Amino acid sequence: MKIFSAFITAHAKAIVAIWLIIFLAMAYFALQLPGKLQGDGFFVEADHTYVTNELAETFDLPSDTILIVFDPAQDKKIEDTLKKLDNIKEIHSIQSPLEDSSLRKDGIAYAMVHLKNDVENLPDIVEEFRSLIEEEGVSITGGPVISADINTASQKDLASAEAIGLPIAIIVLLLAFGTVVASILPIIIGVVTVVTAFGIMTLLSGSVNLSIFVLNIVPMLGLALSIDFALLFINRYREERTHTSVAQAIQTATQTAGRSIIFSAVCVMIGLGAMIVIDVEIFHNIALGGTIVVLLAVLSGLTLLPATMMLLGDKLNKWRLIRVKAGGANRWRGFAGFVMKHPVAIVITALLLLGIGMLPLKDIQLTIPQVDSLPTKYDARAAYDKLDETFELGGSSTLYLLAERKEGWEDAEGRELIYAIQEKLLNDSLVTKVSTIYTAANIQTPEELSASLAIPQVAEQLEPVMNTFSKDTQLFIPITIDAAGSSTTAQKFARTWMDKNLGVDFALGGPAKFNQEIFDEIASKIVLAIAIIIVSTFFILMLAFRSVLIPLKAIIMNIIGLSSAFGILVYIFQYGHFGIEAGSIVLIIPVIVFCLVFGLSMDYEVFLISRIQEEYLKGADNTRATIDGLTSTSRIITSAALIMIVITGAFAFTDVMPVKQIGVGIAIAVAIDATIIRLMLVPSLMKLFGDWNWWLPFSKKSK
Repeated sequence: MKIFSAFITAHAKAIVAIWLIIFLAMAYFALQLPGKLQGDGFFVEADHTYVTNELAETFDLPSDTILIVFDPAQDKKIEDTLKKLDNIKEIHSIQSPLEDSSLRKDGIAYAMVHLKNDVENLPDIVEEFRSLIEEEGVSITGGPVISADINTASQKDLASAEAIGLPIAIIVLLLAFGTVVASILPIIIGVVTVVTAFGIMTLLSGSVNLSIFVLNIVPMLGLALSIDFALLFINRYREERTHTSVAQAIQTATQTAGRSIIFSAVCVMIGLGAMIVIDVEIFHNIALGGTIVVLLAVLSGLTLLPATMMLLGDKLNKWRLIRVKAGGANRWRGFAGFVMKHPVAIVITALLLLGIGMLPLKDIQLTIPQVDSLPTKYDARAAYDKLDETFELGGSSTLYLLAERKEGWEDAEGRELIYAIQEKLLNDSLVTKVSTIYTAANIQTPEELSASLAIPQVAEQLEPVMNTFSKDTQLFIPITIDAAGSSTTAQKFARTWMDKNLGVDFALGGPAKFNQEIFDEIASKIVLAIAIIIVSTFFILMLAFRSVLIPLKAIIMNIIGLSSAFGILVYIFQYGHFGIEAGSIVLIIPVIVFCLVFGLSMDYEVFLISRIQEEYLKGADNTRATIDGLTSTSRIITSAALIMIVITGAFAFTDVMPVKQIGVGIAIAVAIDATIIRLMLVPSLMKLFGDWNWWLPFSKKSK
């Protein structure tokens, strides 16, 4: 690090110039990122995808549908509206309420506009629809429309969160540094980091599918980490600047705070990397985007930041607004002394508080985000809710059974097999409807079907119906069940039927199967992801502090703190408090918050324990070392945590529910970690364990 730090101070102008060029180039690409994002990232390569693709390719079934809602339903308006769509070449077919009475009820009607399977830019199609049918009493909804609106809402959310979070972050930095320049510089570094990350992700979007949620999660993580790193770096620089030159102070800060920054980034990237084992697209997106922005935060924090500070020199302290007093250390020392005198009482109090926070966790309900991710003020959400209320769209769901038989399905044995599968399905109490050649043609038995096919005129009439359900070796059977596709009942149905022996190879698709695959993939891999994080963190901390107890305590306390944070999240979002409508917790939230916060909290752990260890190795006893370490780091830990809470917590005021829950979840977890864990539990347990804190088998005594 000595050579590196000397290089930075010696070539400060060149480094700033290079970063400026990179920033301008990446800003050009970053502006294009929103248009490259599609879908919510809930995708896993399994049976549902296979069935969907096969139905599109073999049976020409559309995979995307836009619903046009008419309220009130007026025949002339319906006819005129649908006629406006004639020139949209991406339309596959239209089911009109003028022809299908099931699409009309209680004065409301809707048309189903099925799109071709080769449509590439759905957001543009959605905008074309809106421009053509924008009139009173007519609105559009459906998967493509909801995704496009979530993308729009995500962009607005990002602007709203920045408008709230960044000014408050500047105030926190002003309280920490006292001067305008020192307070704005971390914000500039954060913006450069996030914009550059967005530019890189735009360049990668051609080869990687990117979820619309990365538009919020990446800047949330990038801004918070960049500002935290800059806060730590500038604080250490100022300590050194009191007794040495600008260049030397920057070099020392790079060699000391720089190591902490790198370690923190490694811990966060371990959490991000662990997500990759879960084979769901959104986790891969977050792992990719998160890793890029964390690496850039480290790179900008160790190159652009010190180089800019080198050019600024003592102008870093220009425009002082607040006189930061050094007397705060005495208050922290008094607090540390209080903790050392009452360790048992403080441990009991802290665990009691955390336990109370955990109580709602027993009721947690995890769901995959649906249309409820979109706020009700959006027309697509309002239109869907209206349809759901009138036509009970969510009361049942359809699965698609796709079976393959080498001999095809046109011989007598194939027709008997179709009938046998149909009857097995109908015998399931959850199944309300099965569509096959028998039900479509109102034929009761295989024998009756064979007799009908023996008559040429009847066979000719039946051929189109048979081709609807079977082609070559493939057969598909739509199955309607009396359960919402997002329900655990529907998932259990899909899981159970995949284990059935139907006498032929088959796969299932549809919403219930999709949800079941996502849930099962996460459930089967989450233990592995957590194990990777815990084991990696344990060994890193053990090597860093040459101790067994310190990493064990850190891991246990992190798990307890995160469990309490999840309980509070349930209290807010699932029970419905603080103005939030009661709902459920998005399935990905516990995974993302755990993986991110586990790494982030280790930053504070390392910063605190490093200073305690430093004093301990100098000769202070365990109690004195803990007091000195807590006194010297509490202010900076509190400021860094407050920055993280402000940046992530600002997303509480956004509209897209998964983003809101991630922001609030991280903010709560960091708040618990920086207060109850770091300021109460850690020092109390350090006191109680004494010299055992520094025990490591087969090593020489540390002191």
